[in-house]
Amino acid sequence: YLDYRGAQARANDAVLMEVPQEVVEKLGVFEVRTKCSNKYEMITRPDWGRLFEEETKEFISSHCVHNVDVQIYFGDGLSSPCIGANIPDLYPALRAGLEAENISVGTPFFVRYCRVNTARTIGPLVNAKLTCVLIGERPGLITNESMSAYMAVNARPEMSESDYKVVSNISRVGMPPIEAAAYIVELIVDLLKNN
Repeated sequence: YLDYRGAQARANDAVLMEVPQEVVEKLGVFEVRTKCSNKYEMITRPDWGRLFEEETKEFISSHCVHNVDVQIYFGDGLSSPCIGANIPDLYPALRAGLEAENISVGTPFFVRYCRVNTARTIGPLVNAKLTCVLIGERPGLITNESMSAYMAVNARPEMSESDYKVVSNISRVGMPPIEAAAYIVELIVDLLKNN
């Protein structure tokens, strides 16, 4: 019973806590935020978690390489601990795998108060062929560090949910980050080849 209550508390904390600034700095990426001003708004106004203010869009556009094959960015989503737990292993392996396939990769960055459908804005902003968001997924009782990769070819505002390809349960107790990176590379190669 105590184990269950502890796991439940960790899951709740994962949703509500912030990604520490030190984690973002250690990743060496810039940070932007959606229209949400805090976690409460992200949970209660998921529509705001998909949108950016105009000045934020301009900032992303001016700080990113354009016309790339793949744009990858990180989002806290519903599990803030997933960023520090997975990105340090996942992203470098993913980038190296894509570059080994001669696939160009854009400028990585972190989106605070992020929802998956930020991809609908970010893809067109940088004119990426494929947009990939590595985002925290709803925590369970086994882990509060799980992450998903959502990929969309030609991401655009009018795309539907079914246009995404998803790799979920990326974590030390699910699909380990290095293994997930190799699998995501395979998916991206296939998506770019067949779309």
